[in-house]
Amino acid sequence: MQARNIIIGAAAIAALIPAVAYAQSAATKATVDRAKAAGVVGEQADGYLGFVTEPADPAIRAAVTETNAGRAQVYREAAARTGTTPEAAGASAFTTVVQARLKPGEFYRPTGGGWVRK
Repeated sequence: MQARNIIIGAAAIAALIPAVAYAQSAATKATVDRAKAAGVVGEQADGYLGFVTEPADPAIRAAVTETNAGRAQVYREAAARTGTTPEAAGASAFTTVVQARLKPGEFYRPTGGGWVRK
């Protein structure tokens, strides 16, 4: 039953991921995308953004906070629909959706590891 929940959770998360884009403004998305391209922000195995290096620009920190809040809401909704936890939903989103969308040169941090450049 647990494996079924994880698979269903991945499908539910994949369906909800576009909601994250609506949870952030176009300006926030643009700021995050620029920070990712610059190697300041990366994707983490828990499904959230993290700082590869500390940003000098407070707008980057605010954009990451806004994006992560939107993702947290998506993960809570996916968890409620599938009977998993928000933490499991975030991790599943990373492996099923986010990791596949990483662009060459962007950073990600696998579970228990340091930052890796794709």
